[in-house]
Amino acid sequence: MPTRVHQPGAARLPRDLIVRWGEVPASVAADVLSGLTVIDPALRPLRPFAGRGRLIGSAVTALCEGTDYGAVHYAIAAAEAGDVLVIEAGGRNNPAVICELLGGAARLKGITGVVVNGAVRDSSRLAQWPDFAVFTRWITPRGPSSMERGTVNQPIALAGVCVAPYDLVLGDDDGLVIVPRGEAEPRLEAARARVRAEAEWERELSTGRTTLDVFNVPPAM
Repeated sequence: MPTRVHQPGAARLPRDLIVRWGEVPASVAADVLSGLTVIDPALRPLRPFAGRGRLIGSAVTALCEGTDYGAVHYAIAAAEAGDVLVIEAGGRNNPAVICELLGGAARLKGITGVVVNGAVRDSSRLAQWPDFAVFTRWITPRGPSSMERGTVNQPIALAGVCVAPYDLVLGDDDGLVIVPRGEAEPRLEAARARVRAEAEWERELSTGRTTLDVFNVPPAM
């Protein structure tokens, strides 16, 4: 069956909303969403962020079948600058569905990164690009064997977490969190308030106050 490409019914999130979410660490987003949309922590960035920004953008989804990667080609074609490719490849350790050539083509379009529940290759090259983040479960030299199946821009279960087209993808060295598109605006102020609170807690701890005091820990027996 040929690759199926769907047109999402929803619009991408406003750019200014995405920029404001970019100030929120994945840990804070995870807490605000009660940990329900945290992606399996086995998906790790090839290149540590080390305090240099984070992955942020609207999801363009791709579901790969078996050793096929046709959906990845069509997802790159469907994506726009600022998007993140979110690829469900069944958690398989082969084949690689992203390589230097496909990653490079995505990068040239301004796509900010890719998340693969599966494998990538050419990892040393992919890890060199400071403006293109790659999260993956595996690295392998083996490539795919066909490009004629799969699905693009339909809701997928990425390592067990539902990701719909244009949901917000947020990733850093702690891992990945999905902010459902409909929750992005309502949850933003709570996330930003938590960022401010953590800065204040850090300030109070720097004065010598104990964590028992700062966090109002219940008395011990």
